Amino acid sequence: MLNRRKFLGSSLLASTGLFLKTKNEGIKSSLVIDKPIVISTWDFGKAANAAAWEVLSKQGRALDAVEEGVKIPESDPDNHSVGYGGLPDRDGHVTLDACIMDENSNCGSVMCLEYIVHPISVARLVMEKTPHIVLAGDGALQFALANGFKKENLLTAESEKMWKEWLRNSKYEPVINIENKKYNDKSLSPGGPFNHDTIGMLALDNNGNLSGACTTSGMAFKMHGRVGDSPIIGAGLFVDNEIGSATSTGVGEEVIRIVGSHLVVENMRLGLSPRDACRKAVERIVKRDPEKAKNLQVGFLALKKDGSFGAFCIQKGFTYAVRSTHEEKIYESESWFS
Repeated sequence: MLNRRKFLGSSLLASTGLFLKTKNEGIKSSLVIDKPIVISTWDFGKAANAAAWEVLSKQGRALDAVEEGVKIPESDPDNHSVGYGGLPDRDGHVTLDACIMDENSNCGSVMCLEYIVHPISVARLVMEKTPHIVLAGDGALQFALANGFKKENLLTAESEKMWKEWLRNSKYEPVINIENKKYNDKSLSPGGPFNHDTIGMLALDNNGNLSGACTTSGMAFKMHGRVGDSPIIGAGLFVDNEIGSATSTGVGEEVIRIVGSHLVVENMRLGLSPRDACRKAVERIVKRDPEKAKNLQVGFLALKKDGSFGAFCIQKGFTYAVRSTHEEKIYESESWFS
């Protein structure tokens, strides 16, 4: 029979086991919240997480953290899928999409915004200063300029060169997982096919509140006016402060069809782990058109209220970055197709 000391020791070991991690999923326990924590899509999310962590580590709000975090890739001219330096549409316009959502279901979004380096900050002002959720095109630009944002040329010399090379054939053929490949790869010459990508970021702060942000320059060489899932609340991003949050990456049209990020959060509401909730959403895309799914990429990333996280994607190669009190790491997501 266990004495009191042995019993307490056994109890401690058992509770410690609640905190063991799997390769692609965060802390399992719902008894102790792992906070603060920030997660984001792709390898370049690591630098974005570092900026977000500056806010979170000082007891800052998750909403401020995600805004500051995604501003890093937005202003990086070497990132051709987000913000300044993003690849243009087929007419040579760099058009940006972004959305943001806080713990109270307040949200703001901009679509087809030109000339503004930080669309995420404009989206936040839409949320905070207007009765609307979405502003688009010239209206979004007018609003940004009226609120002190500066008009700048977002088409860098490198991106313009890629666009002009693409015009020689004008062939639209996205490449899976190009987000993590180098543009100086000979197989990815400026005249060749290009994909886009998004940074989606989710954060849980010290107060136990969730927020998220998503920003992109959209599909390279898309039709002028095309909008993907990134600025659409429920598709590219969704936050429910009672349950969790989710964001997406990849071919936005497929995410919109299933209202992907909202679906992931609802899957978590039903009791699924973040990883399994993402997998269930991927499964819906794949089963809708199995043949089409073989040639496209969509990934989902989720952060639950208890600090656990997970991801799942269609094709191997989707990565995501995590920063918390005990780790700073890039994970590779599990995938439907190996």
